[in-house]
Amino acid sequence: MPEIIPAIIAKDFLELEKKIKLIEPYVNWVQLDVSDGKFTTMKTWNSPGELKQIDTKLNLEVHLMIFEPEKEIDKWINSGVKRILIHYESTEQLPDLIEKIKNIGLEVGVVLNLQTPIEVVDELLAGPFDSASPTAMLRSGNNNDLLPEQGDEVAASKAIDVIQLMGISEIGYYGHPFSDRVIPKIFSLKAKYSNVKIAVDGGINSETAQKAAQAGADILVAGSAVFESGDARKAIEELKQSI
Repeated sequence: MPEIIPAIIAKDFLELEKKIKLIEPYVNWVQLDVSDGKFTTMKTWNSPGELKQIDTKLNLEVHLMIFEPEKEIDKWINSGVKRILIHYESTEQLPDLIEKIKNIGLEVGVVLNLQTPIEVVDELLAGPFDSASPTAMLRSGNNNDLLPEQGDEVAASKAIDVIQLMGISEIGYYGHPFSDRVIPKIFSLKAKYSNVKIAVDGGINSETAQKAAQAGADILVAGSAVFESGDARKAIEELKQSI
């Protein structure tokens, strides 16, 4: 069954902490949406040094909606998060960032806006990487005794833990409607990279969660359906029941 991950948009640390505590008993992961006001028009809390003040059992992942994340990546690597999600559209240094994050031992995800073709994943994994890295293995086909297609899948899963597809046209806000244009993208990516987790973020509710799950999504990221529901526990349970 796909995993439900609530997404938090917070204007300050107090709101962030409050929302984490609100959903802590009901999930294993939470996504922190961080926006610089440039990559999206919304500006959110963006102080990774404060995260360690929060005593939580949850696994934290950060969704960086910021231009040039390479300028801030060290702060996030040292913040205590377990997974860092970076937009393909936000930087020209994505291969280097992926490699840096993986070498530290954290999980990494690549996020694609709704308008971005999924073929960029193939191009990304064929890009320049250190010769000993999993991504270089994928590029060169150096996967020992695996069949070519198996080798691609294994190396891809070592290079990227998650591909997150945005299901809405305007990111950074709660409440935008889900676009069915993301559904064939889920099918295609899951067929090609079955060992990589496919996440869908934006417009997720009980109805759209079912669509995304049937298409093969492994992770469903829900924001307004949880935090604007008035009852986070009930909302999360309804999402789980819908899939």
